[in-house]
Amino acid sequence: MIAKLQCVVLDCADVVELSRFYQSLLGGVVNQPDPRWSLGDGWATLHADGGFVLAFQRVEDHRPPQWPDPARPQQFHLDLEVEDLGQAQEEVLTRGATLLDEGDERRSWRIFADPAGHPFCLVRH
Repeated sequence: MIAKLQCVVLDCADVVELSRFYQSLLGGVVNQPDPRWSLGDGWATLHADGGFVLAFQRVEDHRPPQWPDPARPQQFHLDLEVEDLGQAQEEVLTRGATLLDEGDERRSWRIFADPAGHPFCLVRH
């Protein structure tokens, strides 16, 4: 092993808004003191329940991905495991997500965008 995953960093226009969005989905603490990062106007963190860390970096003139447009690709996405896709869909939509692809009844996932445009999937457990 060469490295250990420290966190995933998402570029966005508003670090507070996006960190609060993911906190509403995953739980945890926004901007928990941590010597690994300097927090400020352009940077926020979410220490999610279970120890995983998401970080949010302000980027001027942020251009969100346009799924599935290859001219502005998704670059990466998060898969979030849920028990009930329908209930989870309702909850993420009320928190500011946008539905990108609902698929059909046979699929075990649905694709959304967070408020900054980053795709993520809800995946049935």
